[in-house]
Amino acid sequence: MTTPQADPLIGRLVDGRYRVRARIARGGMATVYVATDMRLERRIALKVMHAHLSDDSAFQSRFIQEARAAARLADPHVVNVFDQGQDGELAYLVMEYLPGITLRELMREQKRLTVPQTITIMDAVLSGLAAAHSAGIVHRDVKPENVLLAEDGRIKIGDFGLARATTANTATGAQLLGTIAYLAPELVTRGTADARSDIYALGIMLYEMLVGEQPYKGEQPMQIAYQHATEQVPRPSTRNTAVPEQLDELVLWATEKSPDDRPLDAGAMLTRLREIERDLGIAPVVTTTTAAHRDHDSGAVTKILPGVITADHTEDVPVDADNAARLRRRTSRRRARGALLLSLVLLLAVSAGGVGWWFGSGPGSLVGVPSVAGMSYDDAAAVVTAEGLIPERTDESSVDVDEGDVIESRPGAGERVEQDSTVTLVVSSGPAQHTLPHLGGKTEQEVRDILTANNVNVEDDTASYFADLDRDLVLNVRITPRGSDESYACGTGCDVFEDDTALIQMSLGPVPNVTGKSLDDAITTLSDAGLKVADERPEEFSDSVAAGAVIRQSTDRPGGGSWRPGDALTLTLSKGPQLFEVPDVAGLTRDEARQKLEDAGFTVDYAPFWNGVPNGLTKAQSTDPESGTMHRAGTEIYIVINVSG
Repeated sequence: MTTPQADPLIGRLVDGRYRVRARIARGGMATVYVATDMRLERRIALKVMHAHLSDDSAFQSRFIQEARAAARLADPHVVNVFDQGQDGELAYLVMEYLPGITLRELMREQKRLTVPQTITIMDAVLSGLAAAHSAGIVHRDVKPENVLLAEDGRIKIGDFGLARATTANTATGAQLLGTIAYLAPELVTRGTADARSDIYALGIMLYEMLVGEQPYKGEQPMQIAYQHATEQVPRPSTRNTAVPEQLDELVLWATEKSPDDRPLDAGAMLTRLREIERDLGIAPVVTTTTAAHRDHDSGAVTKILPGVITADHTEDVPVDADNAARLRRRTSRRRARGALLLSLVLLLAVSAGGVGWWFGSGPGSLVGVPSVAGMSYDDAAAVVTAEGLIPERTDESSVDVDEGDVIESRPGAGERVEQDSTVTLVVSSGPAQHTLPHLGGKTEQEVRDILTANNVNVEDDTASYFADLDRDLVLNVRITPRGSDESYACGTGCDVFEDDTALIQMSLGPVPNVTGKSLDDAITTLSDAGLKVADERPEEFSDSVAAGAVIRQSTDRPGGGSWRPGDALTLTLSKGPQLFEVPDVAGLTRDEARQKLEDAGFTVDYAPFWNGVPNGLTKAQSTDPESGTMHRAGTEIYIVINVSG
């Protein structure tokens, strides 16, 4: 077995005044030692902040705040704080030293407490908290570990390290360092606390004293916190029939979900408790305990199991006993006590070595890494710190864990490590970002492979469009970010995040050209391509396209965008060339007849001879083609001319 490593503070003179004798306890923020005040020659408890927190201004502020908060409370049921200071790297508090045990140790030994024991302890704790609440101070960490049962019968509440003035009643993230088992619902759901949050913790503690276990259980802290926020604490009498109805009602009143339904403060709850004491005929009794303590000069641990809290009793002595008999009895008792004490000292001296090894360097010195997956970083860091470990943050991308929440811890949850070990909290930075290349013009499979390699979800179905790109090549890709309904184009390349969704748009090739085809042929061609022909088919005259054939087809899709299968194209059909009527020019002169025919869109011809005859002596007789017949514009009309008579 290896020799336990000595605490370097033991034997040290702190601030030139306090000689450290032995270590009493260790918590998430500080270690408590028993020490001697060399100036006043008295034993004190010295609370020293952990070295890794001494440079943290927030923790130092909380540490100093504890001294100021507790020092303002002059109440016999509150642990006194005498001094606070800094010695080099050490920040410390000087507190009243109370040899004894905690309420947690008593419940661990005795399981559930009797009704008189419970009333005695609750009366004292409520008295101390009532003084704090009346001074405007909220404790914030009420639990059995912070209730001290001194050897001389005093009961005190200590550790105001989380105390805050009620005017600053918001606590979030790392400020929520209280034990999960005693957290009020409003601390779980809203992160706010006042005196009524202490009342809730007292209600849970009262239930635990009467029943022997806490009302809510779970493998993970968040499971217990969820029960606090959603479930009702059961009546203690359902688990312990000896609990009177008045204490049942006190537990239910103190643990109401809404703070407004609880006692206003510890003073109000104490008033009700004392009414219950009178109803039950039970009064708080002077308490005595045997205690876990240390031989502080040697550092050896001597632990005596806590006894039952009872009223002091005096031994009945027979009135007829003579002096000799009394002397013999006293001598016999002294011998018996001496032998018993010698045996006890030997037994516990042997046990001290084993206990020292267990908690110093053996398995008892290790701390289980708490489960913090899914928590925010601040909440996770608070839980890790409360276990005496040092949180360290690192960010990693994740598509499964929301940004800002813890993915896992390293070492993992449940692994046991030494106190003050560093626990890395892996925090999600959200999905990773990737840059995609130009995707247009590639095959569908090529694009799917690229998207899948970048952890982008690809829809099974594709969208198809007609475009000036070969059929079966990718025309574009639309990216829809995770959690959004808006998409954006990525055909020419873009930035995406993992777990985004992609829709591939494929090319069907150009829209078929049916210009010049007959209507039936045009309908067949477009139908084979997956397109339709609109019912409305305008017609126009055309000198170049035969009647009934397609002059042109619509090029722009109604509503914009590319043509899609099922769209209907508008076809303009030819009515053939336009015909005009040959006008009647009989009786007109040569020039008049020519002008009228040309105005009608025709070309004119006649015998050249008539060009030498004065126009006034000419007269049109007829035309070829005849007047009244229909012909295309530009058709040549021959005029038959005679001399006017």
